[in-house]
Amino acid sequence: MSLTVLRQPVEAHPAARQAREAATAAADRAGVTVIEESDREKLRDIEGLLVSIWGTSPHGAPVPFDILRAISHAGCNISAAYLPDGTLCGAAVAIVTPGDAATYSFIAGVAPGVADKGVGFALKQHQRAWSLDRGIETMTWTFDPLVSRNARFNLSKLGAHVDEYERNFYGLMEDEINANDESDRLVAVWPLSSQESIDCSEGRPTDVELPEPGAATVLKDGPDGGPQLMDANGTLWCRAPRDIVALRSADPEQAALWRSTMRESFETAFAAGYHADAVTRTGWYRLSRQQAAR
Repeated sequence: MSLTVLRQPVEAHPAARQAREAATAAADRAGVTVIEESDREKLRDIEGLLVSIWGTSPHGAPVPFDILRAISHAGCNISAAYLPDGTLCGAAVAIVTPGDAATYSFIAGVAPGVADKGVGFALKQHQRAWSLDRGIETMTWTFDPLVSRNARFNLSKLGAHVDEYERNFYGLMEDEINANDESDRLVAVWPLSSQESIDCSEGRPTDVELPEPGAATVLKDGPDGGPQLMDANGTLWCRAPRDIVALRSADPEQAALWRSTMRESFETAFAAGYHADAVTRTGWYRLSRQQAAR
């Protein structure tokens, strides 16, 4: 008589179950269903959604259908968010770096009208769960340092950090959002299983506030005449413009000045051993000398 022993499946990563549960909860709060999409016609819809968000450039769609199809076929990540009526309302696309060292998320977007409902957060949590299910502990991506809303989402809402600045990463950007501006980028590193990332995934981010007036020394002013870089007891605070997309249209010259100003601030700080780990609601990055791995 033989005895059959039933074993529980081994998780690829200890945090994988928590990530799946957090991703499901985030999608429920946003009122969407988020899935890994591979259907050919749905991938065409994703191409159309990305065009509706970014517009087109001389190169065409932000991510053409054939590239989406190839990414899906290669077993990489395409996350899609759907409203209860089946309408596509968001998508995120990621590939895996050599050696499965990290997931590289290179585009994510949400349809106009639902951007403040938590759909973007749900997409990132789905990507986090997808990665941890495959034993991948880190996700990286780049973002425009001048877009303070995205910066706050990436650092304060997700738990990523930054210590690398890339000048003109893509060359001149000719789509409707970037308006022929240079494409400087910060490189976000998201430790998917850190306690901070777990807390953020469950809706418990740590909010940060700018030091009280008089508690910080102004090191540099911004193009608008207000403080842009401050030091408060060894912690740096670096301000981004409130709405760079509108500023690019209204005053391209000042927008370009913001680019060069923030480029200098970040490159100098990173060279001195700082990293950015949070952003206030008013668009101030916090840069500290703490270890980047959190």
